[in-house]
Amino acid sequence: MRNCEIVGWGTSLPERTVRFGDEVRYRISDDVSHLDLLVEAAERALAKAGIAADEIDLVIGASAAGVQPIPCTAALVLERLTLTGHAAAFDVNSTCTSFITAVDVASRYLDTGDAETVLIVSGDVGSRFLNPAQRESYELFSDAGAAVVLRRSAGPATGVIASAQRTWPTYAHDTEIRGGLSRSPAQAYADAEPADYLFDMDGRRALLAMMRVLPDFFADFHDRSGIAYDDIALWVPHQASAALGPMLDRLGIPADRRIDEVTGFGNMVSASVPFMLARALDAGRIGRGDTVILCGTAAGLTANILALRL
Repeated sequence: MRNCEIVGWGTSLPERTVRFGDEVRYRISDDVSHLDLLVEAAERALAKAGIAADEIDLVIGASAAGVQPIPCTAALVLERLTLTGHAAAFDVNSTCTSFITAVDVASRYLDTGDAETVLIVSGDVGSRFLNPAQRESYELFSDAGAAVVLRRSAGPATGVIASAQRTWPTYAHDTEIRGGLSRSPAQAYADAEPADYLFDMDGRRALLAMMRVLPDFFADFHDRSGIAYDDIALWVPHQASAALGPMLDRLGIPADRRIDEVTGFGNMVSASVPFMLARALDAGRIGRGDTVILCGTAAGLTANILALRL
């Protein structure tokens, strides 16, 4: 057990919605920035925790697509929260499962005593990268921000029980944005392929890959960790697509102990897992002493799973 506990959480959701049939998606307006969403979620998490920004030891940015190449998104969030304090700031990126990776990293800092309080900020504005001609993805994504405050726990009863992450590089290009950064820097944009700067997904191939690798990945995690399905109060998966329900059925995850809200919220990219975790906490669906599983797949192809006792 890596001792840590969630002491605050917050979310940020755009007011503007669009509908595709019976499905609702959230999209930011032109006068709202990615950073605005992240900072709003962070401020709400800190307020819930009763912690001032200057008390934070570490800020971890966990977005799939950051605000800008340099500096890291975590530093830009910290700048908006305080100009003093003593926090370090850095980003982690496993695209859609970045929050799970960040919790894993933060728990190690907290367990060793290198930090007492960590703020994790996740969120993406996928709508600014979508290709209207690619209907499958254009109608799937929502914009959102989410944040949690983790603190080193006083006792051994709460924290990260076990975690695992793996990448299957055979599927690395099934989901990607090719343009930008060193591969295609800004000065080369005029001669670049415009579609490279938009989100591109081979949904069918990505789904088949996920169905191929996840059963063994989950089985291995449970075997190694000793965590039985009956031990788990709630699974909080990345809300990847409408295929989530069938995939969870395939993994044997009970319908009454999992979150599937793709219809109402869509795929929120890195905000997906923390946003749904915050909703479950706010609703009282989970509480102290419960074991929750944070899990999902991401571009790479990466799979991520983490067991957390609240």
